[in-house]
Amino acid sequence: MLSDWLHNEATRFEKRHFRFFTFSRLIGKYKIEDKKIVFSPPVKLYIGTIHKVILESLIENMLKSGEILLGKNSCYIESIEIESPPEYREKIVVKTLSPITIRSTLKGDDGKKKSYYYSPFEKDWEKMILDNLRRKAKALGWKDELKDAHVRPVKVSKKNLHVVFYRDTVIKAWSGIYEISLPEPYFRLAYDSGLGAKNSQGFGMIKCL
Repeated sequence: MLSDWLHNEATRFEKRHFRFFTFSRLIGKYKIEDKKIVFSPPVKLYIGTIHKVILESLIENMLKSGEILLGKNSCYIESIEIESPPEYREKIVVKTLSPITIRSTLKGDDGKKKSYYYSPFEKDWEKMILDNLRRKAKALGWKDELKDAHVRPVKVSKKNLHVVFYRDTVIKAWSGIYEISLPEPYFRLAYDSGLGAKNSQGFGMIKCL
């Protein structure tokens, strides 16, 4: 099944599995009640992937069922829209639809491995983002064409830091507005499948401004 392939296999490169799939946070009006986020309908969810067959399968199944299960919540589908690809430019300003995360695994003084999450204010953040994009491109058999590329914060502050708990794991990620300069194929790859790491867990989706 397609879902089994996406979850268990996807596109392998070295020790990694790239799913080339991402999605946004839920977008809509909400309030906090008893430490829970309660949305008022309607809400929007954006989904991106380089795999046309995945989008076709999602749309077909959602149209058949008329609803989607988000966690334990059954949501009725009002409409499905397919956006046109954005116009490519050498430099493009984007905003995050889900926050960007990137990390390294380091050894602490006690010898134990720890995850270090980078912020956009650190020099290595851009390098790590571009290295991640290189690995994705190599997994697809592309040549490295990111010599003069950049991904830089434009409107990002400490308020854009998101500390997310995912299956008992703490993930630090950053929302905000960024300027990206990438060769067109790499831009399409980042736009369709996300910037940074953990895209298939709902991180790194961007929208052009």
